[in-house]
Amino acid sequence: MNILRKILFPIVPIYYIVTWLRNKMYDLGIKKSKSYDFPVIAVGNLSVGGTGKSPMVEYLIKLLKDKVQLATLSRGYKRESEGFQLVSLSSTAKEVGDEPLQFKTKFNDVIVGVDSDRRNGIANLRSIQSKPEVIVLDDAYQHRKVKAGLYILLTPYYDLYNTDIVLPTGNLREPRKGADRADIIVVTKCPKDVSSVKMEEIAEKLDAKSEQSLFFATIEYGDQIIGISETKSIDWLQDISFTLVTGIANPTPLLEYYTSLGLKFNHISFPDHHNFTDKELKELAHHETIVTTEKDYVRLVPNLSGNSLWYQPIKMKFVKDGHSFDDLVCGFIKK
Repeated sequence: MNILRKILFPIVPIYYIVTWLRNKMYDLGIKKSKSYDFPVIAVGNLSVGGTGKSPMVEYLIKLLKDKVQLATLSRGYKRESEGFQLVSLSSTAKEVGDEPLQFKTKFNDVIVGVDSDRRNGIANLRSIQSKPEVIVLDDAYQHRKVKAGLYILLTPYYDLYNTDIVLPTGNLREPRKGADRADIIVVTKCPKDVSSVKMEEIAEKLDAKSEQSLFFATIEYGDQIIGISETKSIDWLQDISFTLVTGIANPTPLLEYYTSLGLKFNHISFPDHHNFTDKELKELAHHETIVTTEKDYVRLVPNLSGNSLWYQPIKMKFVKDGHSFDDLVCGFIKK
C-alpha cells in the first residue's frame, strides 16, 4: 500500500486543486451552504479515519442529553440501506452502520439518525414528533452543503494534520488550510502524561487562529469489560487466554494497553468498519473468549454467542481545561 501511495504521488496536486477549488467556491458563496436557526454541531477531521470521532460524539451526548432534546446524525458508513433512517434498538449494523447503532445502544433516550445527505437528514429529524433542539453531526467536516454553527476538528497526537499531505499519497481529505473553518481543535489520543512543554510545541506547530480554541484529550479505557448480560472486571482476563478482534483504523493503542496489563491474547485484525463474512464468523465462533471494541461488538453480537463475546469500553477525557471545552459548547447552545 505504501509503495502504491508513492506511485500515485503525481495525483496529489490534482486532488489538492480539486478540493481547494471546491472549498473556495463554498467560501465565496458560489456553492451554497444551508444554515440553521437552531444549534448544529459538526464533529470531523481533515484526515481519513482513526481520530476519535466516536468518543467525541459520545462525550457531547453525555454533556448535552440532559440539557436539551438531542439528536445525532451520521452517514451510516457501509450500511446496506439508503436514504434517511431512524436508528432503533432493534436496528442492525448492516441497516444503519456500526457507530450510529453504538450511540443508540448506549444512549437509548437520544435520537439517532443516518443519512449521507446531511441536509435531508436534518430536515427529517426536525420533522419527527420529538423534534430535536440540537443536532450533532458525526463526520461532517467536509459536508459543506450544511453550515454548522460550531465546528469541532479532531487531529490525533501521533499524526497531526500539519505533518500530512492530501490523498492519495497522504491521508488528508482536503488541504491543511481547511483547519481554518474550525471553532475548536482537539488533539486526540494524547499520552496521559503529555507535558505542558509538548502541548505548547504542538500548539505552535498547528498555529491555530486567535479565535480558535485548542484542547488536548486522551483515550481512557474502562476497568471492566461488558458482555450481553454481564460485566466483568478486566482483571478477569489476567487468568485466561483470549482473542482480541479489532476492525478499527488504528488498534495499536489498545494493543499497547493490553500488553501493559500483562494480558495474554491472540490478535485478529480486520479493516475499519469491516463487514464480517459468514466464513469469518464461523471461524471466530470457534474461539472460546473474544474481546473486541464497542463498534465491532454491535456487528458481532448478533452472530456470536453472547457468553463468549465482550467489549472494551473507552471514553475521551481532556488532559486539562475540560471545563473550558464544556463551557464553550454549552455557551454555543445557549446563545
